[in-house]
Amino acid sequence: MEEGITIVLDSNEILSGVCGVNDQNLKVIAGCLGGRIHTRGNEISITGLDDAGQDRFRTVIDSLINSVKEGESPSTEYVEALTGVFVHNTDNFEGQSLAALRNNLIQIPQGFIKVFPRSHNQAQYIKGMRENDISFCIGPAGTGKTYLAIAEALRLVLSKKIRKLVLTRPVVEAGESLGYLPGDLAQKINPYLRPLYDAMEALIPYEAIHHMEETRAIEVAPLAYMRGRSLNDCVVILDEAQNTTKEQMKMFLTRIGRGTRAVITGDTTQIDLPKRIDSGLLHAIPLLSDVEGILISYLNTSDVVRNPLIKKIIEAYDAEKK
Repeated sequence: MEEGITIVLDSNEILSGVCGVNDQNLKVIAGCLGGRIHTRGNEISITGLDDAGQDRFRTVIDSLINSVKEGESPSTEYVEALTGVFVHNTDNFEGQSLAALRNNLIQIPQGFIKVFPRSHNQAQYIKGMRENDISFCIGPAGTGKTYLAIAEALRLVLSKKIRKLVLTRPVVEAGESLGYLPGDLAQKINPYLRPLYDAMEALIPYEAIHHMEETRAIEVAPLAYMRGRSLNDCVVILDEAQNTTKEQMKMFLTRIGRGTRAVITGDTTQIDLPKRIDSGLLHAIPLLSDVEGILISYLNTSDVVRNPLIKKIIEAYDAEKK
């Protein structure tokens, strides 16, 4: 007879909360940890795992039980984050990462969901954004560097801890000059900032975004328009920072005023600058790595959460370079 473990829950109500709607939570757990999960009465069992896998299963279920007893209804997003700890981290980091997961969730007023870090690196990134005035995050596509920055920024603005959100990117043009695009400044820059708006629309209702725009709690601007300004009491996100020049990066960093948090995100493998122009992000990383108050965090392929295929694509391109 195949070995497994059975966990007896206090009631069917707790079991229902742990399993989720149509047992979606159990499907996530099985997809991540493997094995076959069964429920009967107020019992939940799993077979097909080794001892380490059974221990991980018990840890996940115990965490979900505690959440239900505290009055929460664990979402599939939370379960994915919880099980992700065991995919992205091993042995010594699991206990530490589970604690970081609980301590670094992002709960946005009016938000659709609670945002949980999906890995130890993501948890440290969120923690760093909260503890430092300036945060850099470097990582490949799909690792959540921009999504988490937007989520944390919305939390700060919508909870009225900070006055407004400023979104900016360097405009690296491909054939068309920004000045010749139709519309006003916001309409011209919108295609460049669309990924940031995609993240916002996944997190809060469109009505909330529209209200923030009307009350000027959101500002969008090309990086070049930052010269001469002083950004006070706001959170400013510089996305695609790998496409800044050294002069642009210095100019941006020296705009940051009192009460402002800045988050700079970039992927150093996707630099679109002309070959003879150095990336401001690559220049800034070693230059500022020892400056107190500045966080430099790194995400890698193990942190990819957008789609499992993204990880394989990145690994394939990395292998081609070797």
